[in-house]
Amino acid sequence: MISETAGIRRCIGVECQNPAGDLQCPSCLKVGKESYFCSQDCFKKSWGEHKGLHKSKSNSFRNIFPPKVVSEPDPATGNYNPFPTYPFTGSLRPVYPLSPKRQVPTTIPYPEYAKDGTPRSEQRAGRNTIAILTKKEQERMRKVCRMAREVLDIAAGEIKPGVTTDFLDEVVHRACVERNSYPSPLNYYHFPKSVCTSVNEVICHGIPDQRVLVDGDIINIDVTLYHGGFHGDLNETYYVGDRALADPDAVRVTETSRECLDHAIALVKPGMLFRDPGRAIEKHAKSKSCHVVKTYCGHGVNQMFHCAPTIPHYAKNKAVGTAKPGMCFTIEPMINLGTHADKTWPDDWTSVTADGSRTAQFEHTLLVTEDGVEVLTARTQNSPGGPVRIPGVANGDTPLNGNQESTVEGIKNIEIK
Repeated sequence: MISETAGIRRCIGVECQNPAGDLQCPSCLKVGKESYFCSQDCFKKSWGEHKGLHKSKSNSFRNIFPPKVVSEPDPATGNYNPFPTYPFTGSLRPVYPLSPKRQVPTTIPYPEYAKDGTPRSEQRAGRNTIAILTKKEQERMRKVCRMAREVLDIAAGEIKPGVTTDFLDEVVHRACVERNSYPSPLNYYHFPKSVCTSVNEVICHGIPDQRVLVDGDIINIDVTLYHGGFHGDLNETYYVGDRALADPDAVRVTETSRECLDHAIALVKPGMLFRDPGRAIEKHAKSKSCHVVKTYCGHGVNQMFHCAPTIPHYAKNKAVGTAKPGMCFTIEPMINLGTHADKTWPDDWTSVTADGSRTAQFEHTLLVTEDGVEVLTARTQNSPGGPVRIPGVANGDTPLNGNQESTVEGIKNIEIK
């Protein structure tokens, strides 16, 4: 919305009171919406929050004018590809129709965006205002994060060749409801499902559909719960069948992402600069001949799903700020075998590698303590998955047993005993 005072057009940049120039957001121009900024620098600083308006508007138009389906449904299954003319970067294809939106009982407290898709508190929050949680709030974060870990482990236990990602969404949704919790992704900026399932070349935000997992896939499951007024957020990448475990490249990118997260967590303590994890992540990724996605970052998480601070995963970033006790945020490196660049499918959500190469991601919610960090979403001794060695690499430095503690020096209590 444009603010005008006494005939002066004001910049719509975040926390900016300057008069606007002639610079407009090109995405807004495409849909006939005016959005003036005072400078290119102000536009860049505001982009993280301003782009949310595009997501909301884009999905609104999509709901009114569904995309034309030109592929013929499979007569045996009724399944179809909704974007048959799109130049996909890899072999993965969406398999529609999506199942109906899953319902959450009204007895469960909803986040503010549950009904209309708009997280207004996030849009109003200042980019540089970082919450310091009280002891009581920290306990609530611990509780919701433990629940999120339980739900992820339940979903991971169902991964096998032959199941659909839509089935995994059903499993996650049911597990959330059983814990009197709302699945945070559901209707967040109109996301249609309760979990993100990202397979092979999908970096993040994959929409669960009717595609069947096959032996040799890798899949990331990204779970977030809303309970007691707080969100708990985590994800892991898993191997589907023995062929995936025997694929050196699939294992290399997956274990590199896992290790990158461990290296980053090892740095977290009071006084850590928010730009520092990116340096450690990119250094380790490069040592394994992998590349770091730059489009998506770690983020603050508490009463809001996404908020300050921003934690980039790449080196030479310009993130500002310092970690302090009581801050809660995620680190979630996305690591690619090929280029770091990404593209987005026409569903406005699914982010894929620009060259179709495989990608993997791991995420934890972290609480900065007085002398270090607490991994609120830590694995338990019974969590499915875990590190494996790269096939054909003798005496590799990646542990074989998923129940071991992290080998990265400085990380303590990475598992819940």
